[in-house]
Amino acid sequence: MPIDPYILLLLGTVGLAALFPARGPAADVASGASTAAVALLFFLYGARLSTREALDGLRHWRLHVTVLACTFLVFPLLGLAARGLVPVILTHPLYQGLLFLTLVPSTVQSSIAFTSMARGNVPAAICAGSFSSLVGIVATPLLAASLLGGSGGGFSADSLLKIVLQLLVPFVAGQLLRRWIGGFVTRHKQVLALVDRGSILLVVYTAFSAGMVQGIWHQVSPVRLGALAVVEAVILAVMLLLTWYGGKALGFGRADRIAIQFAGSKKSLAAGLPMASVLFGAQAALAVLPLMLFHQMQLIVCAVIAKRRAREAAAEVTAPQPVATTRTVVGTGTRSG
Repeated sequence: MPIDPYILLLLGTVGLAALFPARGPAADVASGASTAAVALLFFLYGARLSTREALDGLRHWRLHVTVLACTFLVFPLLGLAARGLVPVILTHPLYQGLLFLTLVPSTVQSSIAFTSMARGNVPAAICAGSFSSLVGIVATPLLAASLLGGSGGGFSADSLLKIVLQLLVPFVAGQLLRRWIGGFVTRHKQVLALVDRGSILLVVYTAFSAGMVQGIWHQVSPVRLGALAVVEAVILAVMLLLTWYGGKALGFGRADRIAIQFAGSKKSLAAGLPMASVLFGAQAALAVLPLMLFHQMQLIVCAVIAKRRAREAAAEVTAPQPVATTRTVVGTGTRSG
């Protein structure tokens, strides 16, 4: 079972915030640094994302529309349906985090990795993940502002301004400068990946520090967290079944169905965490808990499924083919002479 090492770093950061939360002037410094980190993250997202490559994949538009519908339509509908679990099973803050989870775009790297492992359509997975990230830059904050109400910042002028300044402006700047900095970004991909992860750790530390200072952890109990895990497991199972058998019903081949299943059933921790810090502010700590839990859950389950799909593909290749036999037909005829 794959345990994402980055999850361990995130949990360590949460522990650090619990023991040594930023207070007073230190909290102001951490908040300013977190804001700058979010802007840097989305600038790098814009600089990395090749719009031309994404547009080249439009010829497979049915697959991409299917993945986008799963990510930004079916997932949110499941999140809204979970509203009936409040307050008996989920607390309202945990439900807000769960609903936000369903609005986050799909992953790119892990979707590609699992699609490749399962011998699916890797180019389709690359384009589907890119499209989801591109659409999510706009769709996720706007859906969250509309559906989450006051706890998510509401659809106010202030929340809209934050979205534009901290998310959209840096992303567009990265896209515009990609022509000149794209080569640098490609050559230093691993170094910039460390910058990404370090920035997200800073965002998590700031969010959980604010949560500790405000005492929001008294709202969460182990029983509630266990209930949240069960609810998320059900949502993940529904999406995995829907993407696989729905793809078959829509007439997609096996390789395409694999790409749809992995790109359409997963959520991006890297994109969701900084968005949550912008939309939820001081309440971001509880908002990102469901996303962190779902991230690890999807890695474990999808790794098992990918290995199973790979074994199925290998069995089809090595299966003995029927031997063609030649039948001799003996007939009678007449000879003229």
